[in-house]
Amino acid sequence: MKGFVLATDDDVQSPGDLEPWESLVTEAVGNVIGFWNFKRNHGRIWALLYLRGEAMSAPDLQDALGISKGAVSMITRELEQWGVIRRVRPAGDALWRFSAETDLLRMIGTVVREREAIMVKRVHADLQEAMRLAKQAKGPAQVRDRIAKMSGLAAMVDGALSAFILTARFDASRAKTLLSGDEKGKS
Repeated sequence: MKGFVLATDDDVQSPGDLEPWESLVTEAVGNVIGFWNFKRNHGRIWALLYLRGEAMSAPDLQDALGISKGAVSMITRELEQWGVIRRVRPAGDALWRFSAETDLLRMIGTVVREREAIMVKRVHADLQEAMRLAKQAKGPAQVRDRIAKMSGLAAMVDGALSAFILTARFDASRAKTLLSGDEKGKS
């Protein structure tokens, strides 16, 4: 598969000073994160910090993962913004270090709130504007119904993301009804 690093028993190698199992974990998480359209190294850095359970300096991350100083700097800054890692400076230590968020639901909720929820709200607003324009232009009823279904789906996803962020639970019971066309989208 393009963009994925698939390991076999013969080729479990580390780019830096990783143990074979650390390499497999960091690559696996990197692949998933890359699939979700983040940078692969976002996942690799978080996974290593999470797996080791100790704060690591930027040079430590560079050496362990075989990535450049600039990449570590950019990626750690982004991961900090999303609440996925935090910067710490142990007493008496001159270097900043990074530690992973270990509450996985909190971490996912923060990323969803900071990234996906904003996009879904924009899509919903665009679909509502499309409906307004279609009504104004007296567009075909079938087209307006389809826009309404898409808008309803966007509203449902927005609500589900909001509920997930607040409660760390997701209820998809309306999805089947909405997607099957049994319920007209509501906006």
